[in-house]
Amino acid sequence: EDVRAPEEGAWAGGHNVLLSGPPGAGKSMLASRLPSILPTMTLEEMLETTEIHSIAGLTGEHNPIVVQRPFRAPHHTISSSGLAGGTANPRPGEISLAHNGVLFLDELPEFSRQTLEVLRQPLETGEVTISRAAGAETFPSRFMLVCAMNPCRCGWYGHPSGRCTCSESAVRAYRQRISGPLLDRMDIMLRVRSLEYDELHDQSAGEPSAAIRERVKRAREIQRKRLEGSGETLNARLSGELLRDSCRLDAAGESMLRAAYTRLGLTARSHDKVLRLPRTIADLAGSENIEAPHL
Repeated sequence: EDVRAPEEGAWAGGHNVLLSGPPGAGKSMLASRLPSILPTMTLEEMLETTEIHSIAGLTGEHNPIVVQRPFRAPHHTISSSGLAGGTANPRPGEISLAHNGVLFLDELPEFSRQTLEVLRQPLETGEVTISRAAGAETFPSRFMLVCAMNPCRCGWYGHPSGRCTCSESAVRAYRQRISGPLLDRMDIMLRVRSLEYDELHDQSAGEPSAAIRERVKRAREIQRKRLEGSGETLNARLSGELLRDSCRLDAAGESMLRAAYTRLGLTARSHDKVLRLPRTIADLAGSENIEAPHL
């Protein structure tokens, strides 16, 4: 059965993804290609997104309506109020400006812990509340979170060249700058390796973004029809009864998940995540049921 690459599963189901690899491996380039792969916004999504960007003063005579999915990539020096929203009068931050699109955080461990912690509520509820002296405002913030990081501070830990200069304790300290609760909200953790010389000089044409976009579009349409009337449109946001109804497993899958839950010490959030992602992989493969290869 055709089980696509994990990053394609992320794009198709709106799942959060963390890309880890050495400098120059293509993490940022892969993330920047997302706008060319994601389906166009619906009219309702365009209006929602335009309203938020209008409040932030980002629309005008020459761009009255936001028609492309937002791709926001704030620098790691951004403050928590810049990410969540703020100033004296509550205004949308990067979290809300990425609504219906992608929030890309490059060099993830370089963001301050305080700044990253403001992501937890929006990732859980799909909205962010900003309280200031002038009042409180709640803005929608349903976005796909894509993060990239090096495996260590110098960037070369585990690389075949052996050029890493970091001690094991330094590597652990670097990775521990990202909190466990935030990592628990990442659906896919993908290692991006450096290209070999022959791969770099391969002249064969790669698969165009348009072909991947068509598969993602079909998978999203399957999700939309299955979730019609529920208020949700993407597998990444399934919870409760929706999750149980959409992600039923056969006996073999149930046994596999039970064993993984016990052996790996999964949390309840991880358990649900492990159900959502194979649902998307099955949708990409055109399968109505979640089968063992998807799981």
